[in-house]
Amino acid sequence: LPLPAPRCRLEFIGDSITDVGRNRNNPDSLGKGYVALIAKALADRDDSERYQLINRGISGNRILDIAERWHADCVSLEPDVVTLLIGINDTWHNVGDETVFATEAGAEQFEMHYRHLLASLRKKSDARLILMEPFVFPYPEDRKTWRVDLDPKQEIVKRLAEEFDAEWIGLDAYLNAIGAIDGYETLSNDGVHPTKKGHQLIADAWLKQFDQGGKK
Repeated sequence: LPLPAPRCRLEFIGDSITDVGRNRNNPDSLGKGYVALIAKALADRDDSERYQLINRGISGNRILDIAERWHADCVSLEPDVVTLLIGINDTWHNVGDETVFATEAGAEQFEMHYRHLLASLRKKSDARLILMEPFVFPYPEDRKTWRVDLDPKQEIVKRLAEEFDAEWIGLDAYLNAIGAIDGYETLSNDGVHPTKKGHQLIADAWLKQFDQGGKK
């Protein structure tokens, strides 16, 4: 009998938007967010045997936290596809800190760490790389003031995607366009963490990119 084909490893790494309550004592736990919804969608089209999904999101993570665990939680797992969503905590946690919030130095630090992640992965792996843009909704009202810090980080992610031959998913414009019509509160209660509907939209965007981007 022929050996079964090795499963394609799909890794998702980031902060709470990826974590969503996964059991960190169980390496197969996918949480209750967009990663689990992607797994369900793949199973619904009978693709679940082809893929192994890995969730390595940790709530509260910033880019530096990802950098510190990048080898152990990503590179060493030898994933075939790496999806990274990080950046909103680098804005949120710095609100009120004039030394970094909305400063060139803060943006440069973010880019330095992000670049290091991508370079170290590219050195060891030819994994397909999907970068998802960090996003924020203008609800509650004070979230609008975050734009001055987050927008440059979004530009950095997009630029690095091009530089490192990675795919890019522009979540911010996509989600905000839907929120403007359906109500931002239907997608997030705090401007950051998606509702179930918000997670479904992220899963839909990822699946579309995964299917189309793989046909290059």
